[in-house]
Amino acid sequence: VDFSWAFAGPFIGAYLGDYGAQVIKVESHSRLDITRVTAPYKDGITGVNRSGCFLVVNNSKYGITLNLRHPRASEIIGKLIAWADVVVENFGAGVMERLGLGYDELKRIKPEMIMLSATIQGQTGPRSTFAGYGWNTVALTGIGNLTGWPDRSPVGTLQAYPDSVVPWFGVVAVLSALEYRRRTGRGQYIDVSQYETTCQFLAPLLLDYAAHHRVAMRAGNRCPYAAPHGVYRCRGEDRWCAISVFTETEWEAFCRVLGSPAWARDERFASLHGKKENEDELDRFVEQWTVNFTPEEVMSLMQQAGVPAGVVKTNKELFEDPQLTDQGFFQRVEHPEIGPCYQQAWPIKLSISPLNIRPAPCLGEHNEYVYTQVLGLSDQEFVEYLDQGVFE
Repeated sequence: VDFSWAFAGPFIGAYLGDYGAQVIKVESHSRLDITRVTAPYKDGITGVNRSGCFLVVNNSKYGITLNLRHPRASEIIGKLIAWADVVVENFGAGVMERLGLGYDELKRIKPEMIMLSATIQGQTGPRSTFAGYGWNTVALTGIGNLTGWPDRSPVGTLQAYPDSVVPWFGVVAVLSALEYRRRTGRGQYIDVSQYETTCQFLAPLLLDYAAHHRVAMRAGNRCPYAAPHGVYRCRGEDRWCAISVFTETEWEAFCRVLGSPAWARDERFASLHGKKENEDELDRFVEQWTVNFTPEEVMSLMQQAGVPAGVVKTNKELFEDPQLTDQGFFQRVEHPEIGPCYQQAWPIKLSISPLNIRPAPCLGEHNEYVYTQVLGLSDQEFVEYLDQGVFE
């Protein structure tokens, strides 16, 4: 059962649903998932069932509406919990308890229940009640302060990075808990902190400070142990290619691709230390060469020589990329309101149990099916609850 909203929580249920889990997303007409009212909308037409943001994180789920504050909602919740193996939520710490849906309450209904809570800073500690979104975690972890140019203000990341990172940890945690329950018969509570999860990807910087007390700052596209290392302008309007040179072997190959120019033999560029000390000039020399070629040509020449390089692509180029197309990364699905649309597939492919993506549900789309066929309400009971506003 998926009580989560926004991005980080819903992704967990979507990933599980893609590979066959029966995931029921619980919403309410009075408290819409924020992504239902977030652009972009298909064809520019607004509507609670037309948001691309909602579609991309809620695929392969059954959607129901339930007013959790209705006096009779507890009757439905009891049936949901008795049916479910796992509950996922990402409200602020304490919210589920105030709704009567804390882990202790759920265990009274189903002792072997597994529950995952994904909050900004976890369930304990002095800032556990801190509420927010992935962008707040970008700031808290310092990622925002690390993104941008040294002489400019922080720019942050285009996507709220934690919202893409946390779900993978959540999926692994759920699968681990399910395996533990299979062996022991015991459920457990999973406390996922976006803050701590995202810090996992800052390990080198944290280690550097712990060992040397060096404070990391914005460095553009540069890397402390590679040069040249950047994104370089190429021929064409707003066309770029990324090049990274880490080893002496790569540097020698890089120079050969450029035709062994005289500047490459300058003593200033004879060592990594020298390259880093004179990196502005090094980058100018590199770009004087790259502007003569398309990014595809630069990438091809570099890769053939064994130098890491890649075209900086637009979203259009990604969508039309032959490699992603061949791998089936974009899956076409038929949505009941907006028609055909594409979902991003998992980057993991299982040979025996391939994924099967279904479109995200419309608001309350599966009410009748879930309440009668899954939870076992009679038609009369369903109509009674409906008339009383329990399914609002």
